Amino acid sequence: MLDQPLVSSKMLFDKDGGIGRIVFNNPARHNAVSLDMWQAVGQIMEDFESDPEIRVIVLSGAGGKAFVSGADISEFKEKRATAEAAELYAKVSETARLALQNTLKPTIAMIRGYCIGGGMATALACDIRIATDGSKFGIPAAKLGLGYAYDGIKKLIDIVGPAFAREIFFTARQFTAEEALAMGLVNRLVPDAELETYVENYCRTIAGNAPLTIRAAKQIVREALKDASQRDMALCKRLVDECFASEDYTEGRTAFMEKRRPVFKGR
Repeated sequence: MLDQPLVSSKMLFDKDGGIGRIVFNNPARHNAVSLDMWQAVGQIMEDFESDPEIRVIVLSGAGGKAFVSGADISEFKEKRATAEAAELYAKVSETARLALQNTLKPTIAMIRGYCIGGGMATALACDIRIATDGSKFGIPAAKLGLGYAYDGIKKLIDIVGPAFAREIFFTARQFTAEEALAMGLVNRLVPDAELETYVENYCRTIAGNAPLTIRAAKQIVREALKDASQRDMALCKRLVDECFASEDYTEGRTAFMEKRRPVFKGR
């Protein structure tokens, strides 16, 4: 468990059979994220990273109306009024999103309702996005006069391509779940009543697979997205070799021959 209490009561988390859950719990503001909530995300991710039992991490929003509706604008006057304050705020929020993005454990954004602004950035930091068919997506920066940093725009381009990225930023409008699916912004759409069960099954499937294989795949995908001159091919080879040299590879082969489910240990 965490060494110290969370800095925000508006973030919840739990662990269940290899699944780590993070819940944005500010439903009165459609789960708009405050500075202390971003700090708490960092705390939770540090705990999940250090726990070898956690195989997959799923993020969601409380209240049934929003995943995350963006930053808590009520804080802007106090905590983002100057360039220096805005830079500090951006550093804290970006550190939390990087913790999500850089973890070697698979991450899933379970999206119901509004996924706007910082909510989009949070969802994009996850490996897989599963949403209800009534969800809404958008980045309203152009309506607020906000600037988006290179890394955030590049992440969006990597997922939806430059044409859709321009459309999202230029219009600043809200897109339907069907439009988001067509853009590649989400992986799957499911009926609202089926979301929890669908994501739970996905999590159980992932948690039951070989952790070393998943970690290797996640890292190699990252390398593949880099320019060819920057790819660490030696790392890619080492990751594959580690899989073949692992106890889990022996267990996987043995379980296949014995027609039973493998029990992987991540070593």
